[in-house]
Amino acid sequence: MCDVINYKIWTVCMIQDGDKVLLLDRQYDNFKGYIPPGGKVDFPESIVGGAIREVKEETGLEVENLVYKGLYEYVNPVTKDRYMIFNYLTKNFKGELLDNPPEGKLVWFTIDECLHLPMQQSIRRRFPLFFEDGTFEIQVTWDDENNVEGEVTIKRT
Repeated sequence: MCDVINYKIWTVCMIQDGDKVLLLDRQYDNFKGYIPPGGKVDFPESIVGGAIREVKEETGLEVENLVYKGLYEYVNPVTKDRYMIFNYLTKNFKGELLDNPPEGKLVWFTIDECLHLPMQQSIRRRFPLFFEDGTFEIQVTWDDENNVEGEVTIKRT
């Protein structure tokens, strides 16, 4: 008999313009801080299609030529949940930023400025990896009993 695993798929798309990146100042629920645009992939859309749609919904920008940068995932062995976040970078975009974006204020920052912004640990951990050659895979095993991150494994390719 096979265990049932609950897969949840999300995307993040870092939008870069020269030495600047576009971040959302997200200030609600339990995921506050500066984050790149992204969100849940709707079934049965493709993962890249979900990333493109989420950027459009959250920023108003149309993106293309997304470069896959890596996978960030949370694995909870107790609840058998696996949250997979596919991370992309693009320098190709067009359109106008939304005046009242649904996820938070949109702000362009230099990459160096971003290192000092309030971010969730999961975003801070992978932020510099967007700008390195190659790809990454980060797996976080969730400590269900204490409701905190457990073991973190980072691999670069």
